[in-house]
Amino acid sequence: MFTIQTLNKISAVGTERFSADYKVADKAENPDAIMVRSAAMHDMQFGSNLLAIARAGAGVNNIPVQRCAEEGICVFNTPGANANAVKELVLTGLLMSSRKIVDGIKWAGTLEEGETSVAKQVEKGKAQFVGPEISGKTLGIIGLGAIGALVANAAISLGMKVVGTDPFLSVGAALRLKPQVTVVKSNDEVFAACDYLTIHVPFNKDTEGMINAETIAKMKDGVRILNYARGELVNDDDMLAALESGKVSCYCTDFPNAKTANAKGIIATPHLGASTPESEDNCAVMAADELIDYLETGNIRNSVNLPNAEMNAVGTKVCVIHKNVPAMIAAVTTAAASCGLNIENMVNASRGDFAYTMLDLIGDVSGAMVDALHKIEGIIRVRVIR
Repeated sequence: MFTIQTLNKISAVGTERFSADYKVADKAENPDAIMVRSAAMHDMQFGSNLLAIARAGAGVNNIPVQRCAEEGICVFNTPGANANAVKELVLTGLLMSSRKIVDGIKWAGTLEEGETSVAKQVEKGKAQFVGPEISGKTLGIIGLGAIGALVANAAISLGMKVVGTDPFLSVGAALRLKPQVTVVKSNDEVFAACDYLTIHVPFNKDTEGMINAETIAKMKDGVRILNYARGELVNDDDMLAALESGKVSCYCTDFPNAKTANAKGIIATPHLGASTPESEDNCAVMAADELIDYLETGNIRNSVNLPNAEMNAVGTKVCVIHKNVPAMIAAVTTAAASCGLNIENMVNASRGDFAYTMLDLIGDVSGAMVDALHKIEGIIRVRVIR
């Protein structure tokens, strides 16, 4: 019996994936796994049973990812599950940033019938909301992953030119792009070409504040910038200054704060990127499936702190989370041999400072084998899956 704790309301289509061998509850003393959306976990202390955390979404800034790796806790996210929902909001942002739709709606809401009819007021006042069409304009995309690729293809269908870049663009991702999408090598090439810019990269020390005074200066005058990825990717003070000077015509963000919520030239939405029932269902199902696979088989897919690794076993599977240091594989296999076990198959993968080794062992895997592994310096967690 595995216990799954939910820290937020998780779509039922996800929690229903768990069989009768699982207990799912919003309160659990020492769960085997946690499903979470936006709940802050940095101050949480994790029990000894906790094997995995699945974030029903892409961003994991609310989870202490590094500490989890050090404690042998695998953290998953659900890349691509909310991609269509975010894509649709980005397209909405493109249109809102161009046509002054929000300002027009606000103004129309103030009109009242009087000496001049509302219809005449509309005809007289509509000129203040004139804005360009997006067709024929160039959309720059930083990040051509699950969301960026969908945005690129949709923009092509809307008649836009698209220039994008992604240093981690895989062959599979590249093949998903329409042939009209121009892929360049650097952010600077995108900055120089775009009339509109949308960013789709994770937030980390390398991307923090990547849209700032220096990078904005490389863009065309009047550029429109969309941020539906993470608020911290944009330097707010630099953006406000660029809006004031006219260098940036409009900034759309899904992450309003005290500086940006009511600022002129900014269209702020309240983190609506994944707020669709379809997206929440997709994320919940994907997160549940990742946990089930890991808990029952030890296979890792879509981890953000450990390497992905999968293996079918004919014997007993032993899964080892350990430091990524020299001679570790030799020590692990020696421990198996010293216990009289034959290694039928083995998978090893690493990610930064951490690695994951899966052994398919023939023989009686006893407590002695586990004890032998725990005695090896650098071993973090050992699981035996029969």
